[in-house]
Amino acid sequence: MFNNIPPITRNLIIINIVVFIASFLLPQLNDTLAAYFPFSPNFRSWQIITHMFMHGSFMHILFNMFTLFSFGPILEQSLGDKKYLILYFLSGLGAFFLYNLWNFIEYQQIYSQLESVGFNVSGYISDPESFINTKVSTSTKELIDELNPIIFGRMVGASGAIFGVIAAFATLYPDAKIGILFIPIPVKVKYVLPIVVIGSIYLGVTGNGGGIAHLAHVGGAIVGFILAKIWRKHLYRFN
Repeated sequence: MFNNIPPITRNLIIINIVVFIASFLLPQLNDTLAAYFPFSPNFRSWQIITHMFMHGSFMHILFNMFTLFSFGPILEQSLGDKKYLILYFLSGLGAFFLYNLWNFIEYQQIYSQLESVGFNVSGYISDPESFINTKVSTSTKELIDELNPIIFGRMVGASGAIFGVIAAFATLYPDAKIGILFIPIPVKVKYVLPIVVIGSIYLGVTGNGGGIAHLAHVGGAIVGFILAKIWRKHLYRFN
């Protein structure tokens, strides 16, 4: 059965699984391959790609790979190897960009507020341990607590790339029906995607997402939608 999956989708699944196992056996890989905020001292340029193959838990990778297995083969056969790979990686990059653009807006606001009270933000980012015994006001500590996940939090997962795949599938096959948990009848994918995207925007902006990078999902979906719209004009089967 696994050999019947088109080669690009199959190899993407294999790479994700191999990297997941490797990061489990070698935990230090999490610091090297996960993506950090570009202004973090832990950021490295290759992370914009490698984070797409990292996952935080078994359920995380299981959900992502099952979704890729469900939608990827049809797109790979429709678009061809080259466009399918472009879709996958550009969606992942779009996810990274939008997620960190929002982080940057929040970072700028927090940075300005901390500077206004005389807190050395740059020094803290470079060497947070040296500030352990520094006494600050409650409001300043709250701002530092808001800054920490932006600077030192990690972004992992293929979700952004896979949301691009889903968005492209919904754009090219809008009337295709899919089954959804707790809904007894199949639903057309063109109705599902907008609901998921709107929900992700809400959770990402309000911060009620439980640590999930919901805006990364939105970034991936936007790229997938745009690419599918462009390519659709040149795919005779969708005219």
